[in-house]
Amino acid sequence: MTVVQSAGKGGSQTPHTLPSVTSAKEGWKPYPAYKPSSVEWLGDLPEEWVVAALKHRCRRYALYGANIPSDDYAREGVRLLRTTDIDNYGDLQTEGVFISRDQAQDYILADEDILLSRSGTIGRSFVYSLKQHPECAYAGYLVRFVPSGRLNARYFFYFTKSICFSDWLQTQVIASTIGNVNGQKYAQCRLPLPERPEQDAIAAFLDRETGKIDRLVAKKRELIEKLKEERAAIITRTVTRGLNPDAKLKPSGVEWLGNLPETWDAVRLRRRARRIQTGGTPPTVEERYYEDGTIPWFGPGSFDDQIVLTRPVKLLNACVVTEGAARIFGRGATMIVTIGATLGKVSSLVTPASCNQQITVVEYDERRVFPRFATYQIKRLESTLRAIAPSATLPILDQGEIADILLGLPALPEQRAIADFLDRETGKIDRLASKVEDAIERLQEYRAALITAAVIGKIDVREAAS
Repeated sequence: MTVVQSAGKGGSQTPHTLPSVTSAKEGWKPYPAYKPSSVEWLGDLPEEWVVAALKHRCRRYALYGANIPSDDYAREGVRLLRTTDIDNYGDLQTEGVFISRDQAQDYILADEDILLSRSGTIGRSFVYSLKQHPECAYAGYLVRFVPSGRLNARYFFYFTKSICFSDWLQTQVIASTIGNVNGQKYAQCRLPLPERPEQDAIAAFLDRETGKIDRLVAKKRELIEKLKEERAAIITRTVTRGLNPDAKLKPSGVEWLGNLPETWDAVRLRRRARRIQTGGTPPTVEERYYEDGTIPWFGPGSFDDQIVLTRPVKLLNACVVTEGAARIFGRGATMIVTIGATLGKVSSLVTPASCNQQITVVEYDERRVFPRFATYQIKRLESTLRAIAPSATLPILDQGEIADILLGLPALPEQRAIADFLDRETGKIDRLASKVEDAIERLQEYRAALITAAVIGKIDVREAAS
């Protein structure tokens, strides 16, 4: 179960203090007068606003969707909307599933209908538009509300993206014994409401302003993708060409390895490995294995684009070693995810550690291989590793296929120099990408704060919306 989070880093904040939005430099002023809302998580509201339950602004409410077995999904017909088809921006994923018209007939959406997720990602919302979407029905984990003329559906959508709605949602989840927020709970949710023309103005203002923010975020995400491409290109070029751009090349004999400097050797990984072995999971019933842990234990979720692993799933107690309940691998070893959705992900250890059975580990003969150089070579092959895994429901890369990887190896001092160079160069790119990620996070926090300030009347946007 996931709860939609409207706030950014730092979690929830009160709707009473939003200085980055209400500052004079933005040109948005507060309303002339306020009054207590009598709802703690809403605070004071503009004097002419009211508070009303969602159901009192709907012609029909709390209508549950169709429970259709996945075996009944079709390639054509009426699209069936599920929670997973809706993103955090209220847009639909491109790919979807379909059901027959007979199955869909009681669940067809009308223009301006509102959907709320009651399970899965709780609080996710969607407004159906005839102009933007094909004919759709909705699935059982979604609840439908049909707004009356007194409620602008887009205004309500933005309310569900506010910090105050997130605060309310948390209280409902805590109070729930079955891990969801049902339709009746949503129906009772109390909304801060101006008159309909003002709702229209606020929705139009937020469409425009959040659109600006979203476009800026999209550009920054494009920059991050370009930085990732640059990072991958530097790694590929350097681990196959070395640091001398004028080095003479020779064929490696392997298509995906290409040409190598003529002083390098092409060697199977098995000939330079001291150990190639899969990890394991200490019995979870033995609590002492997991108490007061000091030994990092990694899983597939620990892997990202970095060359080293820093996010263990758990810490194991040292007794797992003495009792033989887990395998410990040395500093510098390469870890490769060999089963599942993240198959092919590669990183290395900076300290002795363990891992689960979905990961295969390579320890090297360090007289002839500098481990971090080898990790860089294998990391550039992540997409190749995914491609050579047998196509199946659960693809698996076996140890033999790992052992047959062909490495291009220069002399040991050159391996070390290349690894040090890549550490520096990828570090520069990573720091820049981190700054861009921080900027995206600040923009998303600002977006949530702006939405909150508008839908609870901390800023008066009526003139700005015109």
